[in-house]
Amino acid sequence: MLIPHDTRYALEAVIDLVNTAPDGDQTDGLADLDALAEFVRRHDFSDVGELNPRDLKAVRDVRTRFAAVFAAVDSAIAAALLNDLVAAAGTTPQLTDHDGYDWHVHYFAPGASVADHVAADGGMALAFIVVAGERERLRRCEAPDCGRAFVDLSRNRSRRYCSSRTCGNRLHVAAYRARRREAAG
Repeated sequence: MLIPHDTRYALEAVIDLVNTAPDGDQTDGLADLDALAEFVRRHDFSDVGELNPRDLKAVRDVRTRFAAVFAAVDSAIAAALLNDLVAAAGTTPQLTDHDGYDWHVHYFAPGASVADHVAADGGMALAFIVVAGERERLRRCEAPDCGRAFVDLSRNRSRRYCSSRTCGNRLHVAAYRARRREAAG
């Protein structure tokens, strides 16, 4: 699946945002303004002003709405969720070529809040996945104690874990050890 760099970066930001949600013993990755500032820095968002508590609350709301897209049982529900999210962000598509990147599209309006920025660009990136008929690529890790979101960009859509190095490897080692115990048994 060919994905332009701006869409890939927006998808990475969506995944990172969804995975900041508190889950079980995991704390909220957006617990305060410092965490939000780090999220913005990590994803190199352009044209983001001074962050405030309203921004934190709004970004957490966008996070919840993105998580609902991953949980959608079909494309029609995902599309309705994305339509609402993108419309609420007040998208204003515009071509830009900043920071050494070739021409690409930003969907957020100039001066938009960080929440609208993430909702517009991330919502459109997810919309492209749905439009391409690839919604099943929006997944949750199958490791029993994980459940982190990811986008399966493998050629054959076979990825099952958020990370083959952590969750995938851990489960493969556990299965190997179980087979060895059974064989020794």
